[in-house]
Amino acid sequence: MEISGKIILVLPERGGVSQRSGSEWKVATYVLETMEQYPKKCCFEVFGVDRITNFNIQVGQMLTVSLDIDAHEYNGRWYNQVRAWKVAPYDPNAVAVPADTAGAAPFPPAQPASDGAFPPAPAAAPAASEGAAPAFGGESTDDLPF
Repeated sequence: MEISGKIILVLPERGGVSQRSGSEWKVATYVLETMEQYPKKCCFEVFGVDRITNFNIQVGQMLTVSLDIDAHEYNGRWYNQVRAWKVAPYDPNAVAVPADTAGAAPFPPAQPASDGAFPPAPAAAPAASEGAAPAFGGESTDDLPF
């Protein structure tokens, strides 16, 4: 999964020593805000000193982050884990195309008629019948509870 946006927060790195192997580990946590009409925030982690150093993520950077999302259970509770495996500078000219629709146009392009004019747009859907939705306080003929 890829997400693009601006890094708005870099949290302090966490680290420790693995009980299994005895080797040291580090995790850095970042918060990215998307650039949509209603921006969303995504908190993700980068695991490993080498990746933290290579990615060199700083507050204010515009990035495209490839994420791996997983969940695990501990003592009957479930926890999400969102980890970055690739980070690239944000490219505003790149357009993401879903894999299942790559190369296929959702609608065929409009073709002009033989006289060079485009065909008229289809008519709007007919309005609902008058008895389908009564005004407040009226009775309905359908069996829906709302």
